[in-house]
Amino acid sequence: MTPLHSVSVAGVVVREDGRVLAICRADNGAWEPPGGVLEVAESVEDGVRREVYEETGIKVCVERLTGVYKNVNRGIVALVFRCSPENQIVRLSDESVEVAWLAPAEVSARMAEVYAVRVLDALRGDAAPSVRTHDGRHLL
Repeated sequence: MTPLHSVSVAGVVVREDGRVLAICRADNGAWEPPGGVLEVAESVEDGVRREVYEETGIKVCVERLTGVYKNVNRGIVALVFRCSPENQIVRLSDESVEVAWLAPAEVSARMAEVYAVRVLDALRGDAAPSVRTHDGRHLL
């Protein structure tokens, strides 16, 4: 049987001052951009908007695809989009124990490599999306 893949989406939400929205996950304490599994009947952009809103209370405008990331150990393909916030008032959810606006210099210190690279790729000025492979912890 051919193994199945899961598709997830994440939003790298960038404020006008350059700070990036991040959540501290309730299940493992890890800092990440908000995101999660794309639902079957949902468009990719709607999934990004839903996940960011559910986890942070921030409504977003989805701007562009900035990266495609494959976790070879878990069979997850993550589509990451740069977004802009439509509101500034954050709230916690069952999935997030803390929400913060990080300066770009704070991203690598707070996030594991496989999540920090997603944010840093989204902050690059060029329009070409990155395509990267990882094992869940480190880029391959």
